[in-house]
Amino acid sequence: MLDSPSFLTTLFAFLLVLGPLIVVHELGHYFVGRLFGVKADAFAVGFGKELAGWTDRRGTRWKLCALPLGGYVQFAGDMNPASAPGPVDDGLTEAERAQVFQFKPLWQRAMIVLAGPLTNLMFAVAIFAAFNLAYGRIVASSEIATLAKGSAAEQAGLKVGDKIVAIDGERVDEFTDIPALIVPFPNRTVEVAADRDGREIVVPVKIAEVIEIDRFGNQSRIGRLGVHAGKVEVVEVGPVEAVTLGFSQSFGIMRMMATGIGQIFSGERSVKELGGPVKIAKYSGEQFSLGWSAFVGFAALISINLAFINLLPIPALDGGHLAFYAAEAIRRRPLGVRSQEWAIRTGIALVLALMVFVTINDIATLPIFGG
Repeated sequence: MLDSPSFLTTLFAFLLVLGPLIVVHELGHYFVGRLFGVKADAFAVGFGKELAGWTDRRGTRWKLCALPLGGYVQFAGDMNPASAPGPVDDGLTEAERAQVFQFKPLWQRAMIVLAGPLTNLMFAVAIFAAFNLAYGRIVASSEIATLAKGSAAEQAGLKVGDKIVAIDGERVDEFTDIPALIVPFPNRTVEVAADRDGREIVVPVKIAEVIEIDRFGNQSRIGRLGVHAGKVEVVEVGPVEAVTLGFSQSFGIMRMMATGIGQIFSGERSVKELGGPVKIAKYSGEQFSLGWSAFVGFAALISINLAFINLLPIPALDGGHLAFYAAEAIRRRPLGVRSQEWAIRTGIALVLALMVFVTINDIATLPIFGG
């Protein structure tokens, strides 16, 4: 087991992960806003008191703020869904109105809001594509080469030589398809379809629950089927396949995140498994100590996490804005200002409460507190 990195290393790694990802996210909003002619009043990394900044020739204030847990682009008109378009006699000239976010067509406002999460997603895809080009992809048949003694698969009646073709109706082409269908579901019973001597068999398998401990002592609750592949090859991929795989890998991670959230709501997983800024900082330092490849891969994971969280339909997040626009599209007019204001306040309260909870949860799991 490796020792945890120092506090300074952890802090540096945390800022090195979060800072660029915040900038990437906000640049997505900023550049699409500029594409549609919206003026940006401010571009901030962090919240609260401004520590440093400058104003460019377009009148945008670029600033670094004291609390480095997010950022924002403040467009002309605040880019706040509670700020409905003003009346005809709002005092703005036609040229000024053309630069205000709220006066833009619905589809343009939606694209500006969606650009942040999409940029985070594309950032992760680019990282995975680069890894695929550099290292290739793993290829292994889904035929069972060995079975772990007493494993869930063995107890269910699967045998060496069986070729797994589907799990709970999800097609399996290669052995690398199996983990995503097994790992997130400890203790769940799944239907495993396999080809045995030319005929298909279907057996129910209760996935084993395993507590996996990494080299730093971090624990994670996963499932194990107990099957192992035979010959494993690493094959080179071209640029197109590398990008295609990058998208597949990124969407696969988002799918697992959605599954995890659903399991928490259903009671299959404990809320203690949620992580916040303290846990991200801890993992950042650990991955940084393992080298650039591990660290950059971790940054891709956090980038996908930011995209996923921001797309949740919670007022005050990008997904909440998009929910307002969906309602506007259906109703053919914006929601009432008062309704939007209350929704935003509720969303902010919910996000703050969640942040407090996960932070306390993170602190409680630190080794100093016996976690």
